[in-house]
Amino acid sequence: MATTRRPLIAGNWKMNLNHLQSIAFVQKLAWALKDKKFNGQEVEVGVFPPFTDLRSVQTLINADDLPLTLGAQDLSVHDEGAHTGDISGSFLSALECTYVLVGHSERRADHHEDDDTCAGKVQAALRNGLTPILCVGETTEDLEKFGASKVPVDQLSAVLSAIPQGSDIVVAYEPVWAIGSGQAATPDQAEDVCRALRETIRTLHGDDAAESTRILYGGSVKSTNIAGFMKRENIDGALVGGASLDVDEFVAIARFPQHVSVE
Repeated sequence: MATTRRPLIAGNWKMNLNHLQSIAFVQKLAWALKDKKFNGQEVEVGVFPPFTDLRSVQTLINADDLPLTLGAQDLSVHDEGAHTGDISGSFLSALECTYVLVGHSERRADHHEDDDTCAGKVQAALRNGLTPILCVGETTEDLEKFGASKVPVDQLSAVLSAIPQGSDIVVAYEPVWAIGSGQAATPDQAEDVCRALRETIRTLHGDDAAESTRILYGGSVKSTNIAGFMKRENIDGALVGGASLDVDEFVAIARFPQHVSVE
């Protein structure tokens, strides 16, 4: 992992925890991080609650000055107007969200979001001062037909071609076959794809972007495997799903430098 890129551990809550549960959860998470002497300068920790929780979590983070960054799980390609059920990037920016997920495999599958839609959402995020975390990854069928890196590289290329060089984005490689399966990619498998993604950034947006862009791994990330991923040169953090709903487990993942230093 490059020392110039601050690691990001992002917890995607998906459709879990209502706004009251989120308050209790974030309080417990903050206490646990403090108890374990978590170094927020060394590692950035973000939480990505459902839309209905964002205001409650934002208020708590601000009031208690918690070492957490706030992100949203999705946004609209539109900034305003007659788009029932959509959430504008300007709304998220007003809630002091720093990040927003774009193109998660569950959005691509459940809502048929294609590369053009993802490119539009990344543009909307950037337009509203948000840092998009673009999720890319291959299904089991893609893996068998094309190998591991082709589909993620194609998904990333489609977005990079639609945004200006120098745009601040994060990329999250999440092999669809690993999400929620309990079977993560091996660190070597993840590193191979993340290296290909970084070279794609280099080709389309130049050396500076390639060296500064953080690339996360996601897919059955646990405290028992995070150290292996974080030892790899091109992996700069993790997008954590189910394990982010377990305070102790998520804190252990966030404290990966302690695991790395002893292994």
